[in-house]
Amino acid sequence: MKKKVTFADIAAETGFSKTTISRYFNHPDTLTTENLKIIEDTVKKLGYRENKLARVLANGKSEIIGVIVPTLYMHYYADLLSHILSAGDAYGYKFLVFCSDENREKEKGYLKELLAYNIEGLLVVSHVTPSQELAKLGIPVVTIEREDKYVNSVNTNNYQGGIDATTLLTEKKCEVLIHINADLKKCSPAYGRIRGFREVSETSGTPYCEYLRKFGNDYQEIRRVLEPVFQDIEEKYAGRKKGIFISNDTVANVFLNMVITKYKMLPEEYYIIGFDDSPISREAVIPFSTIRQDTTALAYSAMDILVKLMNERKKRVPVITKTLEHRVIDTKTIIRGTTK
Repeated sequence: MKKKVTFADIAAETGFSKTTISRYFNHPDTLTTENLKIIEDTVKKLGYRENKLARVLANGKSEIIGVIVPTLYMHYYADLLSHILSAGDAYGYKFLVFCSDENREKEKGYLKELLAYNIEGLLVVSHVTPSQELAKLGIPVVTIEREDKYVNSVNTNNYQGGIDATTLLTEKKCEVLIHINADLKKCSPAYGRIRGFREVSETSGTPYCEYLRKFGNDYQEIRRVLEPVFQDIEEKYAGRKKGIFISNDTVANVFLNMVITKYKMLPEEYYIIGFDDSPISREAVIPFSTIRQDTTALAYSAMDILVKLMNERKKRVPVITKTLEHRVIDTKTIIRGTTK
């Protein structure tokens, strides 16, 4: 059986002390580039296999990041999470992922559990825990697409996306503009979609209305909420060219299916655009127009900010700044069959 290589073996081979070898693994920024290279070459030569558990016990750093998402039913969140996991691989981190179902007490328990695992940082996509509470956790926190007054964040340019979506519908000479969204607080980044819709509608002089509802996190609940909305649109705006901007692709797909189920086709009086450019927008029975959220850029930008914060804390004399970073990622209009 091959003998397990230890710090003592690496120290003997390099001529450094075991303390120096420990610093190589736990505080590499305290060593010179030359010494780092010597130890790195020796580690490879001897075939040393790091004991992750021992390292966590020694320095309290787990190389694990916590992630909390609200749901994985919405296609956007599943797509975003896949990119977050890919970004973690690129930076050498692993994740503990929890789905809160937008339940405050459940999320509170998950946060407590994540801290018990000595996570080094936290990515929060869920909306239920205020940023003021997240800022008090004592670890680096970055949020994505949610209220972010007290923490670092990465968000989509939702306002511009709302403007672009509604502008497209006005260019198609729609006689009435309709927006379907959740009833969002103004502090939510996604509220920018509502602002953009209202601004273009009012500026263009086109009649408009909004259906702001809580849609839930599964097909049955979304359909239950959408059915009276669809019926109301059918009754109020029969025979009129309707431009419908829907806040996310999952809800847009359910609405599109309702229209096609009734008419066996997409009538010329319906123009529909979603938001996200998640896979469902391309795979729908009629691929529909949408506003692309760059989930790759959102995930990698969030990881970039978080890794910088975590690396700073690993230094012997970390500089903890109170200045927050809020990055904004641009959107892009994707034209498909529902607005042609």
